[in-house]
Amino acid sequence: MPQPVAIVTGGGRGIGRAIVRELSRTHHVIATYNTNREAAEAVASETGATILPCQLSDLESIDRFIDQISEQFPKVDLLVNNAGMAPRERRDLLEATPESFDELLATNLKGPYFLTQKIARRMIEQKSGRIVFVSSISSFTASANRGDYCVSKAGLSMAVKLFAARLAADNVPVFEIEPGIIRTDMIASVAATYEQRIADGLLPQRRMGEPSDIANVVRAVADGRLDYCTGQVIHADGGFHLRIL
Repeated sequence: MPQPVAIVTGGGRGIGRAIVRELSRTHHVIATYNTNREAAEAVASETGATILPCQLSDLESIDRFIDQISEQFPKVDLLVNNAGMAPRERRDLLEATPESFDELLATNLKGPYFLTQKIARRMIEQKSGRIVFVSSISSFTASANRGDYCVSKAGLSMAVKLFAARLAADNVPVFEIEPGIIRTDMIASVAATYEQRIADGLLPQRRMGEPSDIANVVRAVADGRLDYCTGQVIHADGGFHLRIL
């Protein structure tokens, strides 16, 4: 039997790289990249993944990506919407710019939304498939110095519910993974601050998360262990979401 096929957006670094490494044990992985081809090539060399460009903020780029995979891969078994971006500059909510808002919404919400729409159509024809959205604790946590990012992730959370409801009868479960504070280059500039806050009790589990913590959750989805849990939000955040008195 041919290997199942998984798409991982933003597969060249951080959480995406860990997911590609984990899935490559059982799947042929298609890892997308935007600008950092060198990092994607390194992952491909290590895992055997296919790498393809896809700029999520550009719907024509998404169409080109779909055309490429349609030619090479007749079936897609798993879509992991992992790629995203943080604000280029953290700004107070009252000083935020429309340019930053538009960029984050296009990359973090609009792109994954319409990529999923196109892949979901294929999965309906196949009568099988699984979809994962990697969102963030910022989907429910207010950070006034990066409101555009929070809004983009809150929208992504609703997209999960919408696709889960629409695709349930077609045997395509949809899941949301909400990472907490994960050790990646996205938080490198504030990592020391987070480490201190974690030591002071920010998280019930007194450690920062690792990309492998998220990859392990994707593994459970990929293996079909959670298929009856469609629409579920999986908190991979060391207990951050808990309201503790």
